[in-house]
Amino acid sequence: MESSRRVGLPPAYEDADIDALCQLIALMLDRLISINDRIPLSPESISRFHSASVPQISILDYLRRIVRFTNLEKTCLLLILHYIDQICARETFTISSLTVHRFIITVVSLSSKSHCDAFCTNAHYARVGGVAPAELARLERAFLAAIDWRLACTREVLQLYYVNLVAHSGGRFHILSEEENDDDLGDVTHPAPSPAAATPGSSSSPAAAGVPTSPAGSITSDRQSTSRGPTASPAVVPAAGPPPPIGGPGMGAPAPSVEQNMAFAQFQQRTQGER
Repeated sequence: MESSRRVGLPPAYEDADIDALCQLIALMLDRLISINDRIPLSPESISRFHSASVPQISILDYLRRIVRFTNLEKTCLLLILHYIDQICARETFTISSLTVHRFIITVVSLSSKSHCDAFCTNAHYARVGGVAPAELARLERAFLAAIDWRLACTREVLQLYYVNLVAHSGGRFHILSEEENDDDLGDVTHPAPSPAAATPGSSSSPAAAGVPTSPAGSITSDRQSTSRGPTASPAVVPAAGPPPPIGGPGMGAPAPSVEQNMAFAQFQQRTQGER
């Protein structure tokens, strides 16, 4: 995404550089959004995941911000794609420039709490994602209800997502052979994050972009994928420090369009009883 050099990645997603996974996922989501943003916005299509205006932070910078401030595991990154497929298979939902950021922080919070040994507090995830803690809780409830609480996924399916992400990266990445992997593992560029990442904040699913859908199952987290002793109970880990808020010079969101204002006004009338 940020370099024309073709980058070799290891065969297993657990061994891949986490920034390379961020780039792969951002590439795929950017392609989906470029298509889905052409769909006219109507009051019926608005969900709780819609923002009033497009957040002024790129998907890649948003993912890097989350990784930086939450120590996100690679499994949880790939689960973003699985959860997009899950919700799109059950109800009308479109990943667009208005929904992608709130959707990402919601599923990152849920996947970390359901699949990892240690995770942050909801208040910390909300601060990193640029939403209020109460709103993040509402987003989590809405998502869990939409997918019938089916958060599980198999390691094999996540590996398929990884392989297909690389195959559809436009030649920017490729999976190394076993011989190349022995010599070149770790040959992934580490571009410096942009200021947006350091200062945080139809075809509607990965399946449409060539990434497979999957049945529910059980999953092994990155730390659990290697042989070790008895597993400790999940624990809430204290944050190293509060992340800076999303915003800053040049980061102001554009004003919503008249169409967006009208659609959101009708949406708020439908949902005012929830608060």
